[in-house]
Amino acid sequence: MTTLPWLHPDRVARLEQALRERILILDGAMGTMLQGHALDESGFRGERFAHGHDSRHEHVHPGSCDLKGNNDLLSLTRPELIRGVHEAYLEAGADLVETNTFNSTRISQADYHLQHLAFELNLEGARLARAACDAHTTRTPERPRFAIGVLGPTSRTASLSPDVNDPGFRNVTFEELAGNYRESASGLIDGGVDILMVETIFDTLNAKAALFALSELFRERGARLPVMISGTITDRSGRTLSGQTAEAFYYSIAHARPLAVGLNCALGAADLRPHVQTLADIADCYVSTHPNAGLPNAFAEYDETPEQMAAVVGGFARDGLLNLVGGCCGTTPAHIAAIAEAVRGCVPRRLPDASREAA
Repeated sequence: MTTLPWLHPDRVARLEQALRERILILDGAMGTMLQGHALDESGFRGERFAHGHDSRHEHVHPGSCDLKGNNDLLSLTRPELIRGVHEAYLEAGADLVETNTFNSTRISQADYHLQHLAFELNLEGARLARAACDAHTTRTPERPRFAIGVLGPTSRTASLSPDVNDPGFRNVTFEELAGNYRESASGLIDGGVDILMVETIFDTLNAKAALFALSELFRERGARLPVMISGTITDRSGRTLSGQTAEAFYYSIAHARPLAVGLNCALGAADLRPHVQTLADIADCYVSTHPNAGLPNAFAEYDETPEQMAAVVGGFARDGLLNLVGGCCGTTPAHIAAIAEAVRGCVPRRLPDASREAA
């Protein structure tokens, strides 16, 4: 995969230059921002889905669909909201924004009977992020912005059984996951993203299916995009849901030669610190993190203020652990602005082997 040429060599060159010069800022939570709009069912449906199903597609099951909560669908029904979130994070100081495609796989969209939309959701999600980045880059060409195409973990796990009484049972195969990821990544690439990120990985086998799909897709197209990989330490045990430490996780995916490896979600920055340190010590690529705004309270809300989060993340940067940093659940443009200020002027983590930058 790494022998293929870049699909957008000029963009990659500008990205690599920026990474050498400073710590880059990722955006914050899409879901947190969308929840602030308090949309009801009609707010998610728009005209095309006004009757609870896709008016452009055969409706093959009885009754209407409950679409409330399908944030990815808003790329089609309320694109102005999604563009607004991207704009808010870019104004707050983000260098990279993530597409609104966390659940834009056939597997995840099947919960809403909208699996046929997988490619379209990724395509439109990428176009929205691309447009926002291009607009800001035009205003400040000396500081380019980059669109990250997000490939979420899906709602299935290839390593674990969903049935406690049948530990050998699996409700998804490696091939099914790879097919889902390949379709979604195709939409993201066609929509113009700069980077693909396999993120919030709780099961490394799922991630391996995604990376396999990307390698096949790049080979088919004869060109590649940079790939970021971000795992999730699910609790204070320091392991992913499939049982790996941060070190084991890294060595399981290092063969893909990612642009960056990191950790996001589940924990706040303070609890992620030792695991980010582990990656910083061993990774021969760039290191990223986008933690939650602390741990959720009894109401599933996040209480860590921008100032509190920035103080912790600023310590990461001063200690030379980071190349990219942003926020996950509970974070807002205020969090991203505070983080950007806290890491400003900090020297980015140096790669162990300088030759890796040209790989």
